[in-house]
Amino acid sequence: MFAIIDIETTGNNYKYGQITEIAIYQHDGIQITGSFSSLVKPETDIPLFITRLTGITNEMVQNAPRFFEIAAKVVEMTAGRTFVAHNVTFDYRFIREEFSRLGYDYHRKTLCTVKLARKLIPGYPSYSLGNICRERGIEINGRHRAAGDALATVKLFEILLRENELKNAADAMNHLSLF
Repeated sequence: MFAIIDIETTGNNYKYGQITEIAIYQHDGIQITGSFSSLVKPETDIPLFITRLTGITNEMVQNAPRFFEIAAKVVEMTAGRTFVAHNVTFDYRFIREEFSRLGYDYHRKTLCTVKLARKLIPGYPSYSLGNICRERGIEINGRHRAAGDALATVKLFEILLRENELKNAADAMNHLSLF
C-alpha cells in the first residue's frame, strides 16, 4: 500500500517554508484507491517567484484550510502506507516539519521515484518529473500543481512497478539458466 504525494510550498527550505497545496493518491500497487487534494493557507505570504511557478496566489489560499485543519486527513490517508514522491526528501521533510510545528512526530517509510527510476530505467539525461514524464509519454495536467504532479507521479510509479516486475522476471530466468 502506497500514498503518492506531491506538495507545493512557499519556498525550498522546509525549516522556513510552508505548504500551499497538497495532493495524496492512495495506491494498492495496481490502481488508485483513494485521493485527497487541497490548497493550504500558509502562515506567510507566497513569494512572487513561487506564484509565477505554480500559479498559486495569496488570494487563492485566503480561505483555504491551514495545515492543522487537514493534518488528521494527511495522517489518515498515509497511515500504514509507504510515502511515495518524486524527490521524496523534499515533500517528506516539509510534511514532517508541518507536523513538528503542531507537536506531532510524523514518520512513514519512504520511496523516491527519482531513485527508483534511475535504478530501473537508467540512461536518461534528467530524471526531473517534467523530463522523465516527457520521455515516457506521461501527460502532466497541471504542472507545478500538487494534484497534476502527484497524478503524473502515480503514472510513473505504475510504469516503475511494471519495470520492476520485468526485471525480477528476467533475473529469475537468468538464475534458472545457470543450472
